Amino acid sequence: MENVSIPDGGPPVCNDSMDFSSFTSGNQTGLNCTPPSPFYDLYVILPVIYSVICAVGLTGNTAVIYVILKAPKMKTVTNMFILNLAIADDLFTLVLPINIAEHLLHYWPFGEVLCKVILSIDHYNIFSSIYFLTVMSIDRYLVVLATVRSKRMPYRTYRAAKIISLCVWILVILIVMPFTVFAGVYVNPNDGRKSCVLSFPSPESLWFKASRIYTLILGFAIPVSTICILYTMMLYKLRNMRLNSNAKALDKAKKKVTIMVFIVLAVCLFCWTPFHLSTIVALTTDLRTTPLLIGISYFITSLSYANSCLNPFLYAFLDDSFRKAFKKMLECRPA
Repeated sequence: MENVSIPDGGPPVCNDSMDFSSFTSGNQTGLNCTPPSPFYDLYVILPVIYSVICAVGLTGNTAVIYVILKAPKMKTVTNMFILNLAIADDLFTLVLPINIAEHLLHYWPFGEVLCKVILSIDHYNIFSSIYFLTVMSIDRYLVVLATVRSKRMPYRTYRAAKIISLCVWILVILIVMPFTVFAGVYVNPNDGRKSCVLSFPSPESLWFKASRIYTLILGFAIPVSTICILYTMMLYKLRNMRLNSNAKALDKAKKKVTIMVFIVLAVCLFCWTPFHLSTIVALTTDLRTTPLLIGISYFITSLSYANSCLNPFLYAFLDDSFRKAFKKMLECRPA
């Protein structure tokens, strides 16, 4: 996903000095430049990779949504957050075919409104996963803390989880709003080709860097720092407090849920950390275009996309209740 900013009065520029983040931070075919011959293989392979991610992600996340909504025993606080995470991932995989079509056509045929929608969802994908995982980490910390202290949590209800999830959706929409404003269709004056890009005002290079810093801080630094602090405090309390008989229940169901959330978080960070590191590299260095660098940048993009289809497999492997509910619903289907 490549977000190309448009300089005032001029088309996007293709040269041999590449902004590394531009290949890992938006819509992949925003820049209509004919790829050098070493890169043609990537233009063939990428649609296949994106198609697999789309098919697997759409199937898996839809299954998660279906099970949580239909199985009464799956209506828990943690599963409410998982449900919203699956909805966000499903929303992203639904628009991947449009990205694939643009990639193959080498121009944007879908109009201004859809351009804003697609780039908004692209950026929503950057923020939504980590924000819902931050909320899940806060929830796990409060559960562990209450269990260690043998206290009840009357405020931790399914309804409260719904309200918190709605607040996360609204927050991320507000964060993504600037990208929606700057998204638009650019017509190349040389060949008339249309591109769906981020069109920043002058000085566009400053605005582009500001957008990368904005994404890095709000989409990575703040939520990841919060999560690290929470899990550090959680481990500290578990090591330094003797669990009483009630708290030992944490070793069973609650511990399993905590581990599952931690693993889902670890996979998310594995998929998204290279994306944000590439932003740091782009802001601090001036790298030249090479086949290796182009390959790495597309790999980073694909890895961040892949996160949207991995979570359902994690739930299936780590959550017994999810497996049982899914199996039961399959068995109950009419022949």
